[in-house]
Amino acid sequence: MTGSARLPLLFLDVDGPLIPFGAEPQQYPTYELGPALRGDGANPLLTRIDPQHGARLAALPCEVVWATTWMDEANECIAPLLGLQRLAVVVWPEPSDLDDQDERDGLHWKTRALVDWAAGRPFVWVDDEVTETDRAWIASHHAGRAVVHRVDARTGLTDDDYALLAEWLG
Repeated sequence: MTGSARLPLLFLDVDGPLIPFGAEPQQYPTYELGPALRGDGANPLLTRIDPQHGARLAALPCEVVWATTWMDEANECIAPLLGLQRLAVVVWPEPSDLDDQDERDGLHWKTRALVDWAAGRPFVWVDDEVTETDRAWIASHHAGRAVVHRVDARTGLTDDDYALLAEWLG
């Protein structure tokens, strides 16, 4: 994407925002998987990913970056379902490199890595596990604009979430 260095980043988690969970399984609509993702080894939760997320994410004025424990597997399994090209992936620190005090203080283990990855660029972080502790830490340690948006894992990204993202990014 031309000029993407000037666009804000959208750090996107998978489990929760794109793959809803936590409610009764029959409450979730399911979607058809492409032929490459069907089969005995396919993750059954992939059928919960609404393919319309791809067009909605692509329409946002930002650079979408996978911020998930799926790591590059998100490019292999999820990007094709959404019709997205390969996205950048945040590489997480080794557990031994994490600050245990951060977790005791309520800071999410992803927070420091995302601020480092952003390197001052504006960003929005979409996740189902973020808290006020993360918001406060980012506000005091990140030079650029940032918003931390919590998605309800039971519903995943909704119209209201996309409206908020579009407004902030616009």
